[in-house]
Amino acid sequence: MNSKLAIDGGNPVRTKPFPTVGDASGRTFGEEEIALVTEVLRSGKLFRFGGKFVPRLEEEFAKLHAVKHAIACTSGTASIHIAVAAVNPDPGDEIITSPISDIGSVAPILFQNAIPVFADLEPDTYTLDPRSVEERITDRTRAILVVHLLGQPTDMDGIMQIARQRGLAVIEDCCQAYLAKHKGKLVGTIGDMGCFSLQQSKHMTTGDGGICITDDEDLGSRARLFADKGWPREGPVRDYLFLGLNYRMNELTGAVACAQLGKVEKCVSTRRALARRLTEQIRGVEGVNPPVVREGCEHSYWYYPITIDDQVVGMSPHEFVRALSAEGIPASAGYIGRPLYLSPVLREKRTYGSSHCPYDCGRDIEYKEGYCPEAEAILKRLILVGWNENYSEEDADDIAAALAKVAQAKRIRPAQGKRS
Repeated sequence: MNSKLAIDGGNPVRTKPFPTVGDASGRTFGEEEIALVTEVLRSGKLFRFGGKFVPRLEEEFAKLHAVKHAIACTSGTASIHIAVAAVNPDPGDEIITSPISDIGSVAPILFQNAIPVFADLEPDTYTLDPRSVEERITDRTRAILVVHLLGQPTDMDGIMQIARQRGLAVIEDCCQAYLAKHKGKLVGTIGDMGCFSLQQSKHMTTGDGGICITDDEDLGSRARLFADKGWPREGPVRDYLFLGLNYRMNELTGAVACAQLGKVEKCVSTRRALARRLTEQIRGVEGVNPPVVREGCEHSYWYYPITIDDQVVGMSPHEFVRALSAEGIPASAGYIGRPLYLSPVLREKRTYGSSHCPYDCGRDIEYKEGYCPEAEAILKRLILVGWNENYSEEDADDIAAALAKVAQAKRIRPAQGKRS
């Protein structure tokens, strides 16, 4: 292989585009989805009540996870909002969560007038560190919302031990972690509630949508009511029991989701097999660190995360990503760039009108740099390589070749491979 980097005028490792989750090349849409959507349109029943596909999705998704309740909804954010509302915190109560995630993990906490408190992360798994969680618990803590980031299961043994000792609810954000397992148990079934996303980039997708699951009767009942405006439809009177929202999934979305559900196990197994192949090939590449998988767990690889030793490869993660991209490899640095608590909505408490509610109802927490130092360090070294179920072995091999090429070429370039 030509060792001259493409960014410096050499030949790239890859010139053919990779499959991408942004279009059909990296998705599993086919005749199954077309047939079910066509059936819905011909029936004229697009509303979930009176239709059959949303109820079918809920039944089959609950069966897959061996739980009693699955509530289909409009997004992953909605699924988390449903779970937080089911837990029913008081204004000013606190929910401990991860500083590295999409804002959809945190906005529902604020919309229920609870306060997000961020615990730090484990350096190698990018998931909540139970020791940091315990340190952040106060007399206002109501729940822990774990994020199984990028498909990596959180240390649920540690989290559940703390939660049960302190009487706290546990919500699992599984939006990036379909069929990930923690010591044989599917994520989403270990805590009190599990939340899933059907957004375009997820392991199974309807463009947007979500599902909330639980094995608890009371939580399941309240969750279902909250997603349908607090209205018990089986009652004789059209009454509204408590403040809820309309998060109902429609039948067109439900039809696509039913078809996708039949493919998700193969999707995840393919991602895992290719990830193992790539990991084996780059394990010996000096300066490149493949993802760590928690012992006894199964990762589901929403992305393929790596870190680099910038002292060895002689460049920053952003420089490394630019070089990888020039080699034809889809990659990005840092994921969200900075922890959620440093975004304006949280740092400046831009919530309701001119108020700072819910902070006005509880502690006035100061979000600032250094609040979660490990999370801040992770984002400075994390690199995400694009990943989906339509990758081939050739695709994984090209990624491995490009990672090795970039890491090794930079080390041998005069002056640029060293720091003063």
